[in-house]
Parts: sequence; C-alpha cells; structure tokens
Amino acid sequence: MPSTGSLQPAVKPALSRTPYVAVVGLSARMLAQSAARAGFNVIALDMFGDRDTQQHACLWFDIGDGSGALRIDRDRLLDALARVARIPHLLGFIAGSGIEPLAGALQCAPHMPHFLGNSAEACAAVRDPQRFFPLLDTLDIAHPAVTFTRPADGQAGWLVKHANGCGGMHVKPLDASAQNEAAAGTYFQRLVTGHPMSALFIAARREAVVVGYAKQLVMNAGALPFVHAGSTGPVDLPRNVAGKVDAAIRAIVARVGLTGINSIDFMLDGESVQVLEINARPSSTMALYERAWPALWPRGLIACHIDACLHGKFPEFVRGHAMPPDRTGPHAGQRVLFAPHGFTVTQAFSDACLDDPVCRDVPQPGTRIEAGQPVCTLEVTARSADDVPHALERERTRLLQRIATCHESAHDVIPG
Repeated sequence: MPSTGSLQPAVKPALSRTPYVAVVGLSARMLAQSAARAGFNVIALDMFGDRDTQQHACLWFDIGDGSGALRIDRDRLLDALARVARIPHLLGFIAGSGIEPLAGALQCAPHMPHFLGNSAEACAAVRDPQRFFPLLDTLDIAHPAVTFTRPADGQAGWLVKHANGCGGMHVKPLDASAQNEAAAGTYFQRLVTGHPMSALFIAARREAVVVGYAKQLVMNAGALPFVHAGSTGPVDLPRNVAGKVDAAIRAIVARVGLTGINSIDFMLDGESVQVLEINARPSSTMALYERAWPALWPRGLIACHIDACLHGKFPEFVRGHAMPPDRTGPHAGQRVLFAPHGFTVTQAFSDACLDDPVCRDVPQPGTRIEAGQPVCTLEVTARSADDVPHALERERTRLLQRIATCHESAHDVIPG
C-alpha cells in the first residue's frame, strides 16, 4: 500500500461521454471500486496507486507528500483537483478517509470540482468537538464524558483525541506530558468499556436510512492503543439497541442536515450505547455491505451516495425511509495486514496478491513497506458472524507466509 513516490498520473482510455467521478483519500481503492461498479468513469487521487485502484480508475494522481508517512500533500491535492475540474462530464469528487485535515482548504480553494458530500456547515457541526458534544447533550444522546481542559481527576481513564484524525491514529491515552489545555481540534474523552461499533447510513433532505451495523477491529500499535485494523458485519443488534442507534442518527441528521453516506461510531456495552463521533463521509464499512448484500446494491453504494447528494434520493427499494427487513446473506469481514518486518514488494508477491480473491489494496512491485505499515487489506465472507474472525485470521496467516516465502532476485524487482 505505501507509495513508491515516483508514480505519475496514469491515463488509460480516452475521455468519454460517460460521467466521471473523482474519488480522493489516503487510499481511494474502495471508493474507486464502488464507483466503477456503478458504471462511472473513475479518477482516483490517493497516496498509493495500488494495482487494483488503477484497475478501476482511468486516471490516477499521486497526492502523497513523498515522506513515507501517511500524509497527503495539500498543494499536490489542490493542483490535481484543479486539473480534474477541467474534465468534461465530471459530476464532482467524493472525499474518503484522511481528507479531514484538508477539508477547509478544499472548501475555500478556487477552481475545485463540485464536492459530492456534506456542506461545510454540516461537516463542522459534527466534526468540531466543541459543537458536536453539546449538540448530543441537547438531543439527549449519550456519549462518554468530554472536556476541553485537562481533567481535574488526573490522567487515569482519559484519552486525548483530535477532531481531524482518522483510523485511530489520533487517539492516545492521556499522560503526564499532555498539555493542560487542548490545542485546536483536540479534546479529552473519558475511556469507557464496551465494544467499538459503527453504523453506516444514507442521509437526504434531513432524513436518514440505516444501511447496517458493524463491529470495529482495533489493535495496539506502540503508543496508539486503538488503531483501526478492520471491521466485521453486518451485525444483528437487539431491536432496542438498534432503535437507540437509529434514533440518534435520525436526530443528528434532522438537526444538522447531513447528506449522502456517513457513519456513526459508538461504544456498545450490553444495551448501553454511547456515541463517539460521526464520520461525515463514506466509511470503509461500505465494503462489508456491498460484499454481504450484493443484490441490494447492484450499482454499489457510491451510486446511492451520489443520488442522495445530487438529487436528495434514497434507493428505490427503501420504504418509509427504512431498509427492507429481509436482508439475508453471508457475513463479511475486512482486516488490514500489517508488515511483520520491512520488505520490498516483488513482482511475484504483487502478482500473487492481485490474483488472490481475498486481497485488496495490492501494492505495486518495487514498493518499500516498513515494519508495521499496511501491506494490503483482506476481505472474506462466511456463513455466520462467528466464523468471520476465524476466516480473517486464516487469511492473515496465509498472507504472512507469502511475505516470508515469496522472493525474487534483485533484477526481477521493478525499482521505485
């Protein structure tokens, strides 16, 4: 997944009259795949240029900062989007994970394509912690205790978070070295017990439809105890618990006016639901529902997102702003495979992953991946929810073995 840093914009077919959609993020593969499924011409802007990303996109732009860190270069992003804006038949661009710190720049910069997503005001209402948590209090929606000054009862049991973070990389335990006051966008949140969960929903005209619920997979990565490692779902929640989550979503959407596909993160402890945050963009859990319920989404969820953003429309089969009750099918899971040690991706390894039905975000040959960095994403399905974690672990073990055994001589490796 990490970029070689030398890939150039990839142009495949000549521009056509089929509508174009641009997708932007740290990794744009999932959005590109869903948009291509809907029949759009796709333009992808991300840091990696993974092989399957470029399979689904007719153009690709590298927007990484070249440092090897998971960081988007602001100027490269704005320049790429300004170039994309000149493409005929472009509907607009969709932002995915990692764009949060640059949201303000995208809203203010000239010559940008039409943004297919939430308004700046709606996004700020749920992403600014000093607005979001008072809103939850006003709506009588439970959430962990939050403060914007150093907690009076010391550091034990508190977390430090940043509003513009993603993937759990912005969540750290409060320690003695933490600042007494939260810097702009940061806040202190009480650590609570339970399982991290999420719900994906479609919003339009201040109403919302819940697509499904998922369990979040997190891992400890050094000083970061809650790094996002994947998700499993759809999860069947007890009716009263699902009712609490759905009511919270509807209340927030009615007040704020969110649009398109968004997700809500919450902690579930028995029947207790405490809201953590809103991701005001399409979430990675989209892939679970497209994989588990393909008949429900023949054109993919990004098509639903675009219909909601451009036309205020829900999917045609939705009745009374609720999903059909007979959503049956397998359960799905996705898990990020992190490198056990540093290695350079060989042609053989990249080819094997591209041909592997469980591998997504396939790195380019010649890519250098350091220990602890993401290699690819594993996607599985299973007949029962309990079988999904076991299937993910089996595939993880198999791919780790591939890393250990798939070697080529140096002259077979494509240089970065």
